[in-house]
Amino acid sequence: MREFWTSLASLMGVLAFCQSLLTTIFPPSFRYTFLKFFNRISNYFSCYCYFDITEIDGVNTNELYNAVQLYLSSTAAATAASAGRLSLTRSINSSAVTFGLAHNDTLFDTFKGVAVQWEHIVTQRPSQSFSWRPVPDEKRGFSLRVKKSAKDMVLGPYLDHIMDRAGEIRRLNQDRYLYTNSRGGSMDSARPGHPWEAVPFKHPSTFDTLAIDPRRKAEIMADLKEFASGESFYRATGRAWKRGYLLYGPPGTGKSSMIAAMANYLNYDIYDLEITEVSSNSELRKLLMKTTSKSIIVIEDIDCSIDLSDRQKDNKHSKYRQRGGHRNYPSPDDGPHGPGSVTLSGLLNFTDGLWSCCGSERIFVFTTNHVEKLDPALLRCGRMDMHIHLSNCSFEALKILLRNYVGLEENDLDSETIAEFEAVVGKAGMTPADVSEVLIRHRRERMKAVKELLVELKRRAEGGKNERVRGRVSSFEEQEEEEKRELEMMHNNANGGDQDKEGNVVVDDDELYFKENDKKFN
Repeated sequence: MREFWTSLASLMGVLAFCQSLLTTIFPPSFRYTFLKFFNRISNYFSCYCYFDITEIDGVNTNELYNAVQLYLSSTAAATAASAGRLSLTRSINSSAVTFGLAHNDTLFDTFKGVAVQWEHIVTQRPSQSFSWRPVPDEKRGFSLRVKKSAKDMVLGPYLDHIMDRAGEIRRLNQDRYLYTNSRGGSMDSARPGHPWEAVPFKHPSTFDTLAIDPRRKAEIMADLKEFASGESFYRATGRAWKRGYLLYGPPGTGKSSMIAAMANYLNYDIYDLEITEVSSNSELRKLLMKTTSKSIIVIEDIDCSIDLSDRQKDNKHSKYRQRGGHRNYPSPDDGPHGPGSVTLSGLLNFTDGLWSCCGSERIFVFTTNHVEKLDPALLRCGRMDMHIHLSNCSFEALKILLRNYVGLEENDLDSETIAEFEAVVGKAGMTPADVSEVLIRHRRERMKAVKELLVELKRRAEGGKNERVRGRVSSFEEQEEEEKRELEMMHNNANGGDQDKEGNVVVDDDELYFKENDKKFN
């Protein structure tokens, strides 16, 4: 044993002598050149190539590093059962556990049949006496190893796939917001002058809980999915990446719930545009410019918010105003309610004009209770691409409401009860909101809720028959009154002006003023 240690010590002494001799004979520059040449030779005969992705690129954060970190966290979660070593993190106020790649550990991934290897490299950064920008103590980065034959695929489609997947993960993890506009900008001191105010969007409505016909529901979901994944299609066809939906029907049929379900399905933000708070068409355009992509822009009760029939009416007082012998023609921002109000033309340009394409992947949703009051130009394809009629509660919608509120499926009810529901639900004319209110009152006693709902449906159905009889009589009387009013108006026009209660002709002062000035200039 003593001889072994003696021989080892002699060998170490010889090695130390040789090292000092090599250092003396071969200078550092020569050794660096030799190692560089050796690495080139080894890389030439190797079938792999390596790419380094550092956390900090000079003084800026490398966005690709953050994207790879998010992508590998989802990949690590999928392969957690077979992975050897992973890091686990959980943020504050979050119930989800995030998987990650441990320091100096590796993870394998496959893309289109090509296997790649990721390594998370973490080293200590040399201490610096002074730095303009604080940097972390550790130097972190990812090393990607891939076969040389697949290098072109990795540098192109694979990295694009990583960026797209990271964007989806961010959108799924980030909070979504409900925005509303305020006249004069936001009152939030953190964002002075910003036209939108936001609150977290927590509406629980989904397409699973939405009480509409399942076939119609499937069509809407397929259309939304096709729109969200159609970036290349819209770019190839030269169309702005947007889509319009018109929701119409009686009050209480689920128009607002439909909007919330669409936002939850696509993970989009919602911009609830209060059109009465907008003072002009130019302000409407500025609001549009401040919206983000992947959002739903909503104008509820559009028939009550703006006069949409102004193009079909000849408003003689809005055509021009004359003061001091000069004619002042209306500005494009002048609406039917005076200078500065939003016009139908401004709303049309908002949804389908040049300014509507200043963002991408946005959905316009208009709701109304009276679709017949809307201007046909607003309803055409390109503005409102899909018209969704939300009607009174049908039998299919009733089954969804029974499942949502009292937990009853169709097979939980006897055939006689089902037949009674199917017979009266269409005649009752109850909206989903009316049915929901009956079920909420008796939700703790399921069978009682079913009985009370059936009684209410039968009462409404019986009352509907009597109402239709009275409605036919009243409609005949209203028709006679309308004919009388039309005859009176024709008589007034024949006399050259309106008449008061005593039959005297009344001439509008503004009309007389316009006529006198026209005579002067003509």
